[in-house]
Amino acid sequence: AKKAAPRGRAARVKGASAGRPVYLVDGARTPFLRARGKPGPFTPVDLAVQCGRPLLMRQPFAPDSFDTVILGCVNVVADEMNPARVAALRLGMGEAMTAFTVQINCGSGMQSIDSAFRLIEGGKAELILAGGTEALSHAPLVLRDEAVDWLAGMQKSSNPLATAQSAVRIRPSHLKPVVGLERGLTDPITDLSMGQTAELLAHHFGITRQMADAYSVESHKRLAAAQEAGTLDGEVLPAFDRDGKVYRRDDGVRADSIIKKLGGLKPVFEKPFGRVTAGNASQVTDGASWCILASGEAVARHGLRPLARLVDSEWAALDPAVMGLGPVMSVTPMLQRRGLSATDIDLWEINEAFAAQVLACLAAWQDDDFCRQVLGLEAPFGAIARDRLNIHGGAIALGHPVGTSGNRIVLHLANAMQATGKKRGVATECIGGGQGGAMILEAP
Repeated sequence: AKKAAPRGRAARVKGASAGRPVYLVDGARTPFLRARGKPGPFTPVDLAVQCGRPLLMRQPFAPDSFDTVILGCVNVVADEMNPARVAALRLGMGEAMTAFTVQINCGSGMQSIDSAFRLIEGGKAELILAGGTEALSHAPLVLRDEAVDWLAGMQKSSNPLATAQSAVRIRPSHLKPVVGLERGLTDPITDLSMGQTAELLAHHFGITRQMADAYSVESHKRLAAAQEAGTLDGEVLPAFDRDGKVYRRDDGVRADSIIKKLGGLKPVFEKPFGRVTAGNASQVTDGASWCILASGEAVARHGLRPLARLVDSEWAALDPAVMGLGPVMSVTPMLQRRGLSATDIDLWEINEAFAAQVLACLAAWQDDDFCRQVLGLEAPFGAIARDRLNIHGGAIALGHPVGTSGNRIVLHLANAMQATGKKRGVATECIGGGQGGAMILEAP
């Protein structure tokens, strides 16, 4: 754990934001749809358009009033290069609308918001549409290196005899592709899958299988309760596929999830005694989310009603083997420079990559040695009350479309703060490759 960050990195204090106020004025997302072994009904741009059209239609200004469009996306499909631009055009935002796509793995959707935040804060823009989209069910199948070599040999064959000689060299294994997503979820530096990094954290901080399963059950129950109460109705907009089928809700939630049932699942990454299972990890899903960010001048000009004010953000990096501690490494210095403590935050959204990973972050913030040696604190950061954390469930229940999740947690935090009358919130996530991102929101 001492290797989680370079010495002094977490204690570094950047200059606090001092620009214009920036507001999150509206946003919407699609339902998150579980990947079921085949391409889902929507591509990444399809998803962005599904929630983008009704979002733009309910605004008091025209779609071409935005200064630019920023969209996070990790698994870009071949037919939608620069999905931000493709989405902007399909949304009727005009040929003159600039748009660019950002990619920082799990933080892509939050990076789009942060990029918009800094542009508006610095006076370079007034109104920006920032989002995230991901269709993990459309992740490509990749040929094995041996198959690529065989195909290259076939292409180089100069006569029928050479072609025949190359053809007989094919092996059955050449015909078995690799799922691109599997490679994408394995860190190329440590050669560890994301699940294995969660296992490392569980081992170090004493997170048991029972603790992880209990957290998972709670996530499902909270999301199910929010759906039943209509809490998400304004945030989650229906999506319609080309056959007219309507998707209204996140379809991965299991309202009847119980610890006994989860306890029967086998570990996925570290058999037979691992803590991470399919039941206490985030689900592979498709989904998109948008947030509209505006300056104070744009708010006044268009008569907008802000959901929240963006106060600050922080990005941190650490050993990829313990990437799940990204929230700890990004939140701590951000709150330090603001003179805030854990108890000053009314609501928290921590993306639930894995139950063990979230619980490890909570444990790290309460661990005296970790806080002293890694974070440079004189005392533990403190506990985060569970009734302030992911109050409507998280990615374990609704899924983690990689390029979208960072956008969703910021949007939902703003909505949850307004619904509960809370003053201040933090949205944060771990990022594959050993990074973390965090943002502070306040009531406008």
